[in-house]
Amino acid sequence: MTDDRVLLDIRPTDDGANVAYVTLNRAAKYNGLDPAMLRALIEVPKRIAADRSIRAVILRGDGPAFCSGLDFAAVGKAGPAFQLRGFVKLPGQSTNFFQQVCWAWRELPVPVIAVVHGPCFGGGLQLALAADFRFATPDAQISIMEAKWGLIPDMTGSVTLRELLPIDVAKRLTMTAEVLDGHQAHEYGLVTGVSDEPLKDAEALVGELLTRSPDALAYTKRLFHTTWTRSPRWAFWTESVLQARLMTSANHKIARRAGLAKELPRWVARKVR
Repeated sequence: MTDDRVLLDIRPTDDGANVAYVTLNRAAKYNGLDPAMLRALIEVPKRIAADRSIRAVILRGDGPAFCSGLDFAAVGKAGPAFQLRGFVKLPGQSTNFFQQVCWAWRELPVPVIAVVHGPCFGGGLQLALAADFRFATPDAQISIMEAKWGLIPDMTGSVTLRELLPIDVAKRLTMTAEVLDGHQAHEYGLVTGVSDEPLKDAEALVGELLTRSPDALAYTKRLFHTTWTRSPRWAFWTESVLQARLMTSANHKIARRAGLAKELPRWVARKVR
């Protein structure tokens, strides 16, 4: 399945599972975020979430960049009504339109791995930070670029940055818009790993994740995302609730049988939404 701005390629694996390769498809503009791409980055995760055979997502950019950030000219041409609607939150929603562009990937119940090369600026960095893991090339250019335009991160970076950086480092990088290469970003903790072939690193990690229960992976994301900044009492309660659900799941029974028989488990489709 494809979109004008974001390509979705679902590839089967040897064990019958699927991996979604998602590619930002605006290479001539360094995958700058125009209105069409913003919409696609919200819609494509919905397709992925609806397909329970998908066990992992690899998110990357075509051409010379992962994503150069918001295309101010294109968004400006869309008019003030589009921009205003982008900041409005409907009742019951925690994110506005611009925030959901990144948060939709965070909310997926499967691991998301971003493969970063070239410029990864502003909204592009916030998109990468919404992934569970990031692998970058040594010469990647990574920056919280909003300060250059007199702005602050407003596409969920206030949450994802605080999970990875000490507050003084987050303030400094946000205030200065300093551009980091892959190795520097790794030293700070913004990326998971650095190599000349980050896609291979991402695929190797996917191979490991496919050996684990898709329900346990989904609940691992939920566990940490809902408890990371909460009290121990809340965290312990959440642990117990999620664990009780897993212990009654088909994939837990499969894991137990496979472990006793010293065989590789054959997982069934994810039950967790």
